[in-house]
Amino acid sequence: QVQLVESGGGLVQAGGSLRLSCAASGSIFSISVMGWYRQAPGKQRELVATFTSGRSTNYADSVKGRFTISRDNAKNTVYLQMNSLKPEDTAVYYCKASVLTIGGIGRQYWGQGTQVTVSA
Repeated sequence: QVQLVESGGGLVQAGGSLRLSCAASGSIFSISVMGWYRQAPGKQRELVATFTSGRSTNYADSVKGRFTISRDNAKNTVYLQMNSLKPEDTAVYYCKASVLTIGGIGRQYWGQGTQVTVSA
């Protein structure tokens, strides 16, 4: 079994910063893609940023220049540094990982989500 544990969410004023962390644990052989998604009330879940094992990154246009995704492969952890936060960034942020388990099974896993609230 693989588990993703997120942390770092909270309440921050507009223009402030937060750093989200997501650590994967369990019967992990390797992780290809790790990323962050978010879902605001009444809206669909959207991709925020991804980081592949090949060190390629991808960002939603709305967060480019403000957010930075990074990985610590030794710890199976992905981070999302969020700067210059705006009220429209308010959402539940979810971690996602594409995992190959020790048993040879590949699948995607989701974290439980962490609330980010940005006040005006």
